[in-house]
Amino acid sequence: MVDKQIVPLGVVVRGDIEKRDRAKPFRARVRWTDPATGTRPSKSESFDTEEGAQEWLDKIKRAASRGVDPKTATAKLADYGKANMDFAMRGVEPKTLDPYLAGWRKRVVPTVGHLPVTMITAGIADRAVSAWIADGCGKSTVKNSLAAFVRVMEQAVRDELIDKNPVAVVGWQKQFARYEDELEDPRALALPDWRALTTLADALVAASADKYRGWGDVVTFMACTATRIGEASGCRVGDIDADRWVWTLRRQTTPGPGGMADKGTKGKRARRIPIIEELRPIVARRLEGRQDQPDARLFVGPRGGRISTGVLRRATHWDAVVTKLGYDHLRRHDLRHTGLTWMADAGVPLHRLQRIAGHTDPRITQRYLHPDMAALTEDGNMLSRHLRSPNGPQLHVVGE
Repeated sequence: MVDKQIVPLGVVVRGDIEKRDRAKPFRARVRWTDPATGTRPSKSESFDTEEGAQEWLDKIKRAASRGVDPKTATAKLADYGKANMDFAMRGVEPKTLDPYLAGWRKRVVPTVGHLPVTMITAGIADRAVSAWIADGCGKSTVKNSLAAFVRVMEQAVRDELIDKNPVAVVGWQKQFARYEDELEDPRALALPDWRALTTLADALVAASADKYRGWGDVVTFMACTATRIGEASGCRVGDIDADRWVWTLRRQTTPGPGGMADKGTKGKRARRIPIIEELRPIVARRLEGRQDQPDARLFVGPRGGRISTGVLRRATHWDAVVTKLGYDHLRRHDLRHTGLTWMADAGVPLHRLQRIAGHTDPRITQRYLHPDMAALTEDGNMLSRHLRSPNGPQLHVVGE
């Protein structure tokens, strides 16, 4: 439960940042004096970067200047929603309230409930909706879950925890329709050939401010290994077997409290992926001189930061580049579709393609197989011959 005590205006909140030898080295802490009790409450959070820690401190100080308790200002979304749900749902009809609350409990809280309200961005909200759609939720389920999410964040705006609501209520229908198309025909989203991939990689590098070659390298790596950007970002030097040219995919890097964080693979299991000959020079160049650093990341940004889909998109002006090349539809995730489509066309057996992709359902993998139109036509001819044979069903002319 969120502590709803109000800090009197004028109470000074002091903060400091301490660097420690931890996975998240920067610990930010705030303290203030309760004028009623004379006690010195405190609140702390750990971050990957000093900038993230400083941003957290600044947000708390701004909230405190408006009379908001720092414990409330740093509340996790699940706790804030629990404490303020009655306010957030004011005016909602009873018949609508139940599906809204079900969406909150079953989808919003499990997906983003662990994040502080002040750290939720439009990008995080978009990824939450994407996760619900990917899990097979219907349109009404997504609509109700999103409505509950929006209302709780609107309450946070009224409480002046955040300046504006980052959760959009429009646009997700197009995303839903696109995902349905993706499920039906992921092959249609793939790049056509190797030349198209290398042209894309070079164009992204040229469009970036610093002409950083790493942008093109990670794009090529994702397509040739049929992996997600979080999985490529999570790849470490020690995960690469350069003798057999095999990558053991063990983790993915995803957004979380305090910045990007590593966690297990989407299927919770490691999987092995071949590194094809065309990709080996890129990997060898990035491995050079780093064999004694097994925990070093194979791919990082120009300043050493972890790569996310948003970072890649902004740094390379992705949307403008793919539009100019004639691939308006292309997203970062479509590089995975590209790799799986190419592997299927190359004749990789279904069971091995499924392991490389990390799919638990072979029916998903089957969508990448090339439809054999000649075989399909022959199947129709076989049925026709059967219908016309003495042993087949007897045909009668209708209407005579």
